[in-house]
Amino acid sequence: MPAIRNISVGLPVKEGHVLVLSGRDAHKGLDFHRAIGGGIEFGERAADALRREFLEELGVIVDDCALLGVLENIFTYEGELGHEIAHVYAVTSAEIDAIPLDAELYVLDEGSPVRWVSVDIIRSGSRPLFPEGAAEALLTLIN
Repeated sequence: MPAIRNISVGLPVKEGHVLVLSGRDAHKGLDFHRAIGGGIEFGERAADALRREFLEELGVIVDDCALLGVLENIFTYEGELGHEIAHVYAVTSAEIDAIPLDAELYVLDEGSPVRWVSVDIIRSGSRPLFPEGAAEALLTLIN
């Protein structure tokens, strides 16, 4: 039986940009952005999972994080139904701030591209930011 996945994701912001994963759902023909993070392990607090995920995925240390909200997301990706509870955090990190705005990075453990994206692009909705509701959390963070 499918399970609900608990995840912890972060939104680092710098100079009107947010650091996000870029992805594509070939089944839908949809290009999208996704907040960086991943699964919360049993016995692990959401903030600790966030720090671990940033270290595993980008090799950076999160200095601080502040919970923006907890979102429930029921979605279809590549034709498969998914259900997640997402803890969404504002992230601060000197190591992330040192990443140039034109840098092209890749997730260390699986290769997805990561880049700074203008908040104006997120605001326009031309390419959605997942999990659903993360764009609204981002906009409350920068306003």
